[in-house]
Amino acid sequence: MYIDTPWVADQWLAAVGGAGAVALDTEGASFHRFVDRIYLLQLSTRSHSAIIDPLAAGPLAGLGTILENPEIEIVFHDADYDLRLLHQDYGWSVTNIFDTRVAAQLLGIRAFGLAALLERYFGVKLDKQHQRADWSMRPLTPGMLDYAAQDTRYLLDLREQLATELRAKGRWSWAAEEFARLEGTHWVAEDPTEAFLRVKGARDLSRRELSVLRELVPWRDGVAAELDRATFRVIGNETLLEIARQAPDNRETLAAIKGMPRGMTETRSGEILRAVRRGLDTADDALPRFPKAPRWDRDPDLDDRVARLKVLRDATAARLDLDPGVLCSRERLEAVARRMPRTAAELAAMPELRQWQAAELGPEFLRALWPSATPAADPAADPAAEPASDSPYRDE
Repeated sequence: MYIDTPWVADQWLAAVGGAGAVALDTEGASFHRFVDRIYLLQLSTRSHSAIIDPLAAGPLAGLGTILENPEIEIVFHDADYDLRLLHQDYGWSVTNIFDTRVAAQLLGIRAFGLAALLERYFGVKLDKQHQRADWSMRPLTPGMLDYAAQDTRYLLDLREQLATELRAKGRWSWAAEEFARLEGTHWVAEDPTEAFLRVKGARDLSRRELSVLRELVPWRDGVAAELDRATFRVIGNETLLEIARQAPDNRETLAAIKGMPRGMTETRSGEILRAVRRGLDTADDALPRFPKAPRWDRDPDLDDRVARLKVLRDATAARLDLDPGVLCSRERLEAVARRMPRTAAELAAMPELRQWQAAELGPEFLRALWPSATPAADPAADPAAEPASDSPYRDE
């Protein structure tokens, strides 16, 4: 059912408001537009499915009521970006989440994309033709609508399959902890004045070149905002870096730079050359530099400790049939090696670790860090317990 009027949207949402679980997916247009937002919402319950056009269907207050109701489980696949867009566009915070991507990772499934999971469990092959479609366009084609509908059509059944396997493997509590952490996911605006520092490759520039890039990036982003076009569709980052390196002073030199769009050369070359000149004219004492990374006290044994922890992590991952990065990332190994917890309680209190990770890895980690000591008991855990909300969570 395709819904593009407020009255029908309100009626449909009211009709499904009593469902115990709702599958949800969103479509944005970050590949095409400067500011991403939700251009399509797909929802499925056990008995109803709909695609809602949020551009025409109004504020959708009924959907917010459903998503923020702790009695209704909201099932996503890879919830992170959906949750950020829902918070950015509507201010909603989903309170009861099941993420099939996270569940699959915790089960040790390596191919955890939605298409791979649907083929694995149901023999369904998704058509990826519209994967990078412009969902802001109207009208949407029948093929685009059918593609969008596939994203939630099987999601509740997939949730049941994965939940059954999580319980069978004693990993429901792992998932519950991950899902609970997802509830706080929201959009955090980045400082636009530091956008140039986030350009991949900027660290390789000299400070003078970085000064030019500091002028070019906000100019490019301003044009992208004016045109409502993705930034790389105005001028790509690699081209901006090359402009910063070459510092062209005329239109011909600018036009010869690899990747320089002809349209931008013809209509905006003066703006670009002025930005380059501003960067070159920056006083030496005002040249930008990258912020210094946090300093740690020199610890010559740190790498050795990380290596020992990694060996134990990898062995445990093999035993559990998990990807080592899912079990404990390199960043978290380094955090443990730096903090040097002495007891299971200290390890479990580390904000970098989940409780299930501390329980699985704690005893071995403590023995590796303090080989001459007797480690304290593992933190208490009840792996069989399932929260009353029947909801789980996600690793970042």
